[in-house]
Amino acid sequence: MHSSRTRRRPLWVTAALALMVNGFVWTAAAGADQKTVLVLYGTRADARISIIGDRELPSRLEQGLGQRVNHYSEHLDLARFRDQQYRTAVATFLKQKYSGQHFDLVIAMHQMVLEFLGTTEETLFRETPVLFFTDNPAAQRPPNSTGIIAENDFGPSLALALTLQPEVTRVYVVTGTDFADQLFESRARQQLREFDSRVAITYLSGLPTPELKARLSTLPKGAIIYYLLVNRDGNGEKFHPFEYLQDIAQIANAPIYTWVDSAMGQGIVGGALKSQLTQTRVIADLALRLLKGEAPASIPTQAIDLRVNQVDWQQLRRWGISELRVPADTLVLSRELTLWQSYRTYVLLTIALVTAQALLITGLLVQSTRRRRAEEEVSKAQSKLQATSDRIRTLGMRLLNAQEDERARIARELHDDVGQQLALLATDVELLRNGNAEETTVVASQAWSRLQTVARSVHDLAHGLYPAKLRLIGLIPALQSLQREIERSVIVVNFVHENVPRTLPPDVTLCVFRVAQEALKNAAKYSGAREVSLSLKGTADGLKVMIADDGIGFEVAGAWGTGLGLMSMSERLEAVNGTLHIESSPAAGTRITFTIPLAAGVRMAAAG
Repeated sequence: MHSSRTRRRPLWVTAALALMVNGFVWTAAAGADQKTVLVLYGTRADARISIIGDRELPSRLEQGLGQRVNHYSEHLDLARFRDQQYRTAVATFLKQKYSGQHFDLVIAMHQMVLEFLGTTEETLFRETPVLFFTDNPAAQRPPNSTGIIAENDFGPSLALALTLQPEVTRVYVVTGTDFADQLFESRARQQLREFDSRVAITYLSGLPTPELKARLSTLPKGAIIYYLLVNRDGNGEKFHPFEYLQDIAQIANAPIYTWVDSAMGQGIVGGALKSQLTQTRVIADLALRLLKGEAPASIPTQAIDLRVNQVDWQQLRRWGISELRVPADTLVLSRELTLWQSYRTYVLLTIALVTAQALLITGLLVQSTRRRRAEEEVSKAQSKLQATSDRIRTLGMRLLNAQEDERARIARELHDDVGQQLALLATDVELLRNGNAEETTVVASQAWSRLQTVARSVHDLAHGLYPAKLRLIGLIPALQSLQREIERSVIVVNFVHENVPRTLPPDVTLCVFRVAQEALKNAAKYSGAREVSLSLKGTADGLKVMIADDGIGFEVAGAWGTGLGLMSMSERLEAVNGTLHIESSPAAGTRITFTIPLAAGVRMAAAG
């Protein structure tokens, strides 16, 4: 997968938007004591810590306070913080945007943000308590603040790597040229010196991406890769750090380790990883104390360790790393169930059925009356078969009714939304033709707004009927977009893919996307899960897809026939000769696995 270049919005555009927002009257709080919190991130809006923070912080604060919380967040450009003109512009932007808004707490989620709050010429939010998070143990604590320090120590991840692979003699550290990239490299050079006597460490710093890929695809035996951070490469091209990691993981000929848990599922073996979910929850707990009235000065700064040893079971298998070397305190993720774990229920059921049949045969030999009982069992089986046939017929009718309902829904959408908007738009155009000069600007603005509304409605309707991303960008990016859509609203989605053919038949692509979409939305709506895994793997025979969650589970047998979801998934797979397998039970999560055969030419393309 190729990493996409990032685009920075010009600062004057951002400031203009702020002025537009500031032109509206701030909405009054629901109650006199309702709390208002501003979170300032030193990361991109699509960074994992930003996604987790915007999801977890409001809900944990509201749960702890027992009331609604007004939550605002801003994302500052860390790479440009050395530019005083940028810092001044950001300060002006924040002042204008939040003029007249009172905050009960400001949370600074990065060391640079903390320094920015304390050194701006007219200190922002002067009277507001500040809760900061930093990885710098020497950070200065401003007045009216308290915070959490969790130093980034890159050594434990390398120590874990050498435990898993004691044969390693060379370590290649990958970093970029951005300010944050260089800062991480400087810390790594200091912290990894203790390993100089055990391994030779080479820093691949700021190389152009083609040159870096050439190096990583031809590393010598006994080598591993330590990925720090790449926001910008040697050619000055900008990247999303973990999209870049995915890209190099596909061509690297050695295992990759790193330092933060947002990289899990991106092609790494693992490491002593910083838990960003734990980070967010610790910050929320301390924020609750401040919002309940504790003075920041009375709370000492807390130094905590957020690292958790984690490894990806599939990557252990890929690189031939023995699971016996994994330390006891290490989390092993993406582990596939053993044959006994997968089919234990069926094996026990088969044994029970064979035993019952043996007893029945023995009884038939002893007493002729058992023959009559066997005939009764056959009659019951026929009745059950008839009931199943009736249920299938009923489901067929429900599918037809659902089709008619969907057609009716589309008709309503076109009539009630698009049709009405077009009628109003026609009226506005007629007014433009006959109106005077003073009215023309207002009517034109109304017409433009309605035209945008019609365009959005038609786009949403068309997207619901057929996901255009499949045709334009392919299956993998479309699933990654679905991953981000689900994550922003409900749960964490871990998506991994391996050996997927570059080109797939359109019916197979649509089938995989729709079945994965149905499974993920079911997990989000009904399972109560905190995390769901989506794995897409090309095999010698075709495609294998697995969706697993840690939710409440359900009785599989009882779910068939009660809704259209499972039946729709099954029928889509049957249309491409695929097979569907569902494992679930109450309080044990759910695992959905389906396979689709591919033609030999498609499989050869994947191998090439």
